[in-house]
Amino acid sequence: MSLIQQIDQDIKQAMLAKQPDRLRGLRAIKSALLLAKTEKGASEELTQDAEIKVLQKLIKQRKESADIYKTQGREDLYEIEMAEMYVIEPYLPQQMSKFEIEGYVQELVGRLGVTSVKEMGRVMGVANKELAGRADGKTISEVIKQLLG
Repeated sequence: MSLIQQIDQDIKQAMLAKQPDRLRGLRAIKSALLLAKTEKGASEELTQDAEIKVLQKLIKQRKESADIYKTQGREDLYEIEMAEMYVIEPYLPQQMSKFEIEGYVQELVGRLGVTSVKEMGRVMGVANKELAGRADGKTISEVIKQLLG
């Protein structure tokens, strides 16, 4: 079953269970997936990698908005963004812990033979490809800087 079919089923369940927060998050996912599917140059079906990128983008948007609302003292809007984020997260692959990312990056640095921060871009490129969907790019970047710095 594709992700969009799963989302459709979950939307129906949320409607029947009268869960407005869950419904809002699921509709956001469906909207973003349909938009990505109809973009210029997109293929007929989204790949799993494309779906993961869409979901990661939604999570990132929610986090940024929630941070802004928190600093402005808008608890009502902050809670809405966080609720949507918690609805979206389960559709992503299991996220790696910072400890797991550190172990992976150490192995990758050894494999690539990187010795200085100047070569960080090379490590980031490989790490982002291999950890797509399982780790946040910001966290990967911090770990690499810490390790090479």
